[in-house]
Amino acid sequence: MTVYVVSLRETEIDLPALATGFPNGITLVRDFLTPDVAVRETANSSVGLDFPVPCGSAPEEEVPESGPRIIPSDPCGEVGATIIVEGVGLGAGADVSLWWILQGISDQRLRAARVTTDSEGYFQTTVEIRPIVATKEGKASKLTAEITSEVGVLRPSPALLETVDAAILTVFMALIATSMAAIFAVPLSFLAAANITRHGGFGSAIYYVTRAYLNITRTFEPLVLATIFGLWVGFGAFAGVLALAVFTVGSLGKLYSEAVESIDPGPVEAVRATGAGPVETIFYAVIPQVIPQFTSFSVYHWDINVRISTIIGFVGGGGIGFLLNQRLRTFSYHKAGTAILAIVVVVSLLDFFSAAVRKRAT
Repeated sequence: MTVYVVSLRETEIDLPALATGFPNGITLVRDFLTPDVAVRETANSSVGLDFPVPCGSAPEEEVPESGPRIIPSDPCGEVGATIIVEGVGLGAGADVSLWWILQGISDQRLRAARVTTDSEGYFQTTVEIRPIVATKEGKASKLTAEITSEVGVLRPSPALLETVDAAILTVFMALIATSMAAIFAVPLSFLAAANITRHGGFGSAIYYVTRAYLNITRTFEPLVLATIFGLWVGFGAFAGVLALAVFTVGSLGKLYSEAVESIDPGPVEAVRATGAGPVETIFYAVIPQVIPQFTSFSVYHWDINVRISTIIGFVGGGGIGFLLNQRLRTFSYHKAGTAILAIVVVVSLLDFFSAAVRKRAT
């Protein structure tokens, strides 16, 4: 009980924070569950009219009777007053930005409001008349609505395309790392198999040294290795591949060696009875028995490495994890949701593929 009390204190468990932070959590979850996966082409247009401030300082412009238009509640106004501005015929669901185009100040404008039209292409909002929009030298500032409407069919969003590229890179990183590790793990597995190597003093020494090496490489966390290789060769996909490969050598080597140790000794004894040496015995009696298990373990670890590569991306190891980290840091939660969706899809597909291959291999 004392251990639990100390653990709770040291880990700073704060259950009330779950309740106080619940609104933020709901917002995050909502953003993650609405990923940025598709967009439409946009069309931009604008409508506007001169708006004298104060009244009588410039000619008043008449509002068109048809077509896209904005309609102020008054044709002119005084500084400090508030007017109601309506938009008509601007298109359903359009984003509208109201701007004051200032006179007497080159290329300057002031945002007045930002709204979204309803299903009829209509909006209504209030606009404050500020001193800076006053008429200059008989020329009134223009109240303009800039309209951005979605047109055309849905197409993949840039965020989705970028995420797909990162997901493919992640799969390739895991594949290359697993392949590199398997090349080294296969010979090491025979040296670490007791039934192959541990015969006599020299053989036992090789066995224990190899076992120790495999155990040591498995103790290094991929995150630590990714950081080390990132400082060594530069942060990116290559550093991630090296980190995964080093970690995987130890893991695959152990799995392979256990497969070698569990072989049927009958074929081995039969081959040895023909006068075959150690190398011939391994090639003709051991390898045919372990190929299915080696294949199964390799595909399984490829699946695992895809998951791990997602994590090491957070420390600059490249791939979709790096992309997800960038989007979280810039508070782009909808785009982060796209990356999370891609991770779920890729991991699920690889898990299914891995299970199918392992089932056939065994």
